Amino acid sequence: MQIQHTSAIVTGGASGLGAATAAALAASGAHVYALDLAQGIEQAPEVDGITYVATDVTDEEQVRDAVNQASTDMAAPLRVVVNCAGIGPSARILGRKGVHDLSLYRKVIEINLIGSFTVLAVTAEAIAQTEADEHGQRGVVINTASIAAYDGQVGQAAYSSSKGGIVGLTLPAARDLAQYGIRVCTIAPGIVETPMLATVSEEFRAGLAAGVPFPQRLAAPTEYAKLALAIVDNDYLNGETIRLDGALRMAPR
Repeated sequence: MQIQHTSAIVTGGASGLGAATAAALAASGAHVYALDLAQGIEQAPEVDGITYVATDVTDEEQVRDAVNQASTDMAAPLRVVVNCAGIGPSARILGRKGVHDLSLYRKVIEINLIGSFTVLAVTAEAIAQTEADEHGQRGVVINTASIAAYDGQVGQAAYSSSKGGIVGLTLPAARDLAQYGIRVCTIAPGIVETPMLATVSEEFRAGLAAGVPFPQRLAAPTEYAKLALAIVDNDYLNGETIRLDGALRMAPR
């Protein structure tokens, strides 16, 4: 699928994986709508080809408003959607303070899983109304899981649940949307050098990198972006979850 002269939506587009992906899509000729919370957008860099839209992915009306904005240019139809918005708090099911905060568990599921599904469904509705290309294609949606979907560690019950849901969503979503010419894939990153990791010590980051078989380092957000663009480019990739982890398999803790 061609990226040039199309529109794209990237959630969590103000930082980390989302920012790298938005920049890569814009550099490839797409008009990118980067959705993020207002406070995140305030810190986001100005990039040619990127329009920031304050959006809470757990709010269906805000999502619909953003999708409507991204769908107005008939000369640049909405073709690409990348879901990067998410949170990753840590808490044990039974900890020193008692049972896992159920409201926290619900929040993680609502943002990571239900938020991704909301964006997937609402954007699919808009993409389905566009004119297909000569191959019957209309678009591709890329969701973000995590290797925690497979190798969840101590304290990752909520996060792993949400990301496991993304993996489980991938194939049925691809099958549901096949009749509209919309592909669905998922990327499951390992440990990525994101702003979240910038708050920990260099020693801690080095310890994380040492556990990766090869290359023995943390992933860069740009490597996620490159894979997202490769999925868009390869029309036969559909219904698949791709691990991007340097062959890492997480230990229990």
